[in-house]
Amino acid sequence: MVKRAGGFRRKSRHKLRKNKALRGFVRIKDYLRGFKEGDKVYLKAEPAIQKGMYFSRFHNKVGKVIEKQGKCYKVEIKDGSKPKTLVIHPIHLRSV
Repeated sequence: MVKRAGGFRRKSRHKLRKNKALRGFVRIKDYLRGFKEGDKVYLKAEPAIQKGMYFSRFHNKVGKVIEKQGKCYKVEIKDGSKPKTLVIHPIHLRSV
């Protein structure tokens, strides 16, 4: 059998791209941002940091924070009609 070509960021060239002027720039306040249980969050990936990033299919979705797990947060989103739980670093989350 042949191994499947492609990795985690396959076919995401345009989806996970930053503005040219902001490339390499990461705000410290995004690392320190806190959320409470029940907060609505918007999944917006920070392409400069791959740690704690979700799968690209869930980009631009809105979810609800369930709990904190270490430095990350458990976020529940709906994928079609099925609810899914993701563990996401706060740098990839924005408050709604």
